[in-house]
Amino acid sequence: MRSIMRGRVVLLVLAFAIAACSTVPITGRKQLSLIPAGEMLSMSYSEYGEFLKTNKLSTNQQQTTMVKGVGAKIQRAVETYFQQKGLSDALAGYKWEFNLVESPDVNAWCMPGGKVVVYTGILPVTKNETGLAVVMGHEIAHAVAEHGNERMSQGLLAQLGGMALSEALSKESEKTKALWSTVYGLGAQVGVLLPFSRTQESEADHLGLVFMAMAGYDPKEATAFWQRMSAQSGGQAPPEFLSTHPSDETRIANLQRLVPEAMQYYKK
Repeated sequence: MRSIMRGRVVLLVLAFAIAACSTVPITGRKQLSLIPAGEMLSMSYSEYGEFLKTNKLSTNQQQTTMVKGVGAKIQRAVETYFQQKGLSDALAGYKWEFNLVESPDVNAWCMPGGKVVVYTGILPVTKNETGLAVVMGHEIAHAVAEHGNERMSQGLLAQLGGMALSEALSKESEKTKALWSTVYGLGAQVGVLLPFSRTQESEADHLGLVFMAMAGYDPKEATAFWQRMSAQSGGQAPPEFLSTHPSDETRIANLQRLVPEAMQYYKK
């Protein structure tokens, strides 16, 4: 009897997972998406607000204006792409925000709902607006591709099982909050998105190239940025950005392969 019950639970979990599949824009990959969008956005906005309270915004007006300007251009590109594909509902509830934070860390990230942080430490590597667009396009791509939801959903199935899904997905569930921390490790000192899978990283590269191209930035410059990032380590421990975003010859080769497609969206 117990084995039969276990079998039924497994079938229920599989059925629920299949029903909860969504599709990543541009790549068309099917992904698991169990967390309601409203709950993801609510947690994101709360955590982002707390982060800004405990971290200093840059007082460099020129750099801050650049970050906000590049972010706004990529935002418009994302919204345009989603509108053209009839996917605007996927961005419902987004409250875009772009901030430059004083920190020597070579890092940047984007949370669900378009909440972006760029650290001043990465600007010497980005060098200019185009380099910054590579970074922000990549990070925004993670958010709009719902990679965080996918990671949390995988955690639900792995850690909680079918019997606990309804509990885990209930509003203000402590278990859901705990899973949030496994994806978005935001702390008082520094915000770090924990490592995404290689598949998700490749998708973020792909989507990021398209979005930056639509925003008016030459996607061919993406390979130069990642080469600078690789050189940044100088044989020592890699920068924070590379510790969560693997960069190697394979990534550069993949970017070069994707550039011709992205160029079709490029408008100077």
